[in-house]
Formats: sequence, C-alpha cells, structure tokens
Amino acid sequence: MESYAQEPINAQNKALEQNKMDKEPGPLNLEWKTGGGMQFWTDHLHRQGYRLQQNAITGHWRLLDADNIRISWGKRSTCEAVLNRKCPEQTTKAAPKSTIILLHGLMRTRGSMSSLEKELLSQGFPEVIRFSYASTRGAISDHAAALREVLENLPAETEFRFVGHSMGNIVVRHLVGDLEKEDSKKVLPRCKSIVMLGPPNQGATIARRLAPTGVFGWITGAGGLELGPEWEKLKKNLATPGFPFAIIAGDVSSQVIQNPLTEGSGDFVVSVEEAKLEGAQWLRTVPVLHSFLMDDPSVQKWTIEFLKEH
Repeated sequence: MESYAQEPINAQNKALEQNKMDKEPGPLNLEWKTGGGMQFWTDHLHRQGYRLQQNAITGHWRLLDADNIRISWGKRSTCEAVLNRKCPEQTTKAAPKSTIILLHGLMRTRGSMSSLEKELLSQGFPEVIRFSYASTRGAISDHAAALREVLENLPAETEFRFVGHSMGNIVVRHLVGDLEKEDSKKVLPRCKSIVMLGPPNQGATIARRLAPTGVFGWITGAGGLELGPEWEKLKKNLATPGFPFAIIAGDVSSQVIQNPLTEGSGDFVVSVEEAKLEGAQWLRTVPVLHSFLMDDPSVQKWTIEFLKEH
C-alpha cells in the first residue's frame, strides 16, 4: 500500500525538480557581443539564428543569438533550457526545404564565408548556415561529429547542400564516411551536393613539409597534422560523396613567385593534383590564391550554378 501511495508523490517531486532545472539561470551572464567563434568555439546546434557552442579549451558551453550576442553560458543543459524558452523547437517556423552549409578552412573562421553567404541569399537560396568549428583545436573527426549534430537537429525534411573551403571539405568527407557506417537520423539521403573550394583531397604537401618543425602542429593542432604526416591514417575514415560534387582549384602557376613548400600548379597552399578526387562532375581552375577562393566572383558564379543544378 505504501509503495503505491509513494509513486505519485515521487513523480510530482521529480516534475518539480525538472521544472526547477529548466528555469535555472546558470552563471551570471552579461549579454555582450562576441566574435562568433574564432578558433576556440564549435557549433553543435543551430536554430533560427541561435547557435549553441562548446569551447574547445575549457569545455564549457554558450548560447549566441543571430547577432553573436552571448545570452547564456555554463552547462549545456542550462544553455539548452534558455534556447527552448526563447525559441521552442515545436513552435519554430517552417524550415526551408534546402539549407546551404558553408564550412571554412584551417585557421579560418565562419567570417571568411560571409561574402559567399550574401551572394547565395541574393540568388534566392532560402537559408544558409555558416558552420563554425575550432579548426586548430581538435581532430577532423571531432569537427565532423559536431557538424553531424547540427544536421541531425535540423528539421527532418531539410535537404543539405555544402560548400567547403580547404579543410572544410575534409570535414564533410569524414561526415559522409561516418554516416555510411551508421545513420539512424537519415541524414545522408538528404545530402544533395557539394562544391569543394581548394580541397586537400589527397592531403597537403605543405603540411607534410612543415610538420617536422613542431611549430606547425602547435599552431594548427591535430587537424593540421592529419592533413600532413597523418594523412594515410585519416583517409581511411574519409568517403567520396555519393551525391554530386564539383571541385574548384586555384592555379597561380603563372605568377613569378611560387611557394617552395608545395609541388606543381596550385593556389600557393593546395596543388591542383591534391584537389582532385575521382567522381567529381567537373574540376575548374581559377588564377586565385587559396585564401580568397570563396570571394572570387567567378567561383561564386560556378558554385551557385552547380548548387541550383543539383
């Protein structure tokens, strides 16, 4: 008799405790403008402009709004509770059928993809997400796992199209490899196309040559080393996309000054040969340096044409 009477009381106490946790304000937060990510923060959740991020050094979390203002920080549960109050998942606006995911490269930030985002929006693409990840503070598998989490938490009917710069493409290839092994949320069938800008699809000679200095690994982290001396190990986890993909590589071989740390024609960082990947619908070259590929008008034009065709 006593055990039966205790059940509703326990359930009520549990509900009250959960309600208390949901309303827990967490650490004192002063709403202030942030840089949006830089090299220490990785996105794990996107919802109508809000971004849930984790710090790669300290491990703590924060919630940013569309203007990069920090509105909560501390534990993940605390930030998610704030997000659910401000933007309940069940009441979010209807998701666009297609979302473009932009991924920056090694030692870059989501800001490097802002010009391309503006052009995509001007051309009628309904939603663009600039994925931010701590490229110099983690392995490529970590970045792929975070990207997967972002995709899995977007509405189930959303289709994904990617544009990656440099390492960003390797993150996508790792994601695809992971999804081919296990995909309970059915993300892979919704991945429709990708345009790769300056992708080190065969690893990077420059990373292999700089790695012995020790400074390279200290600056670029595990991901940078994976593109160089650890490439053979990394590539076992990479997949060639089964959906349509195209490659745009820089070729500044006509310039007098060349980078002695690379081989053959290339963009001063990644060679055309390193950018190649069997199965690409096409590979085009432009006389543009690696760091500026995403800002070049012809690159943006080709990118938009391919995304519209696929």
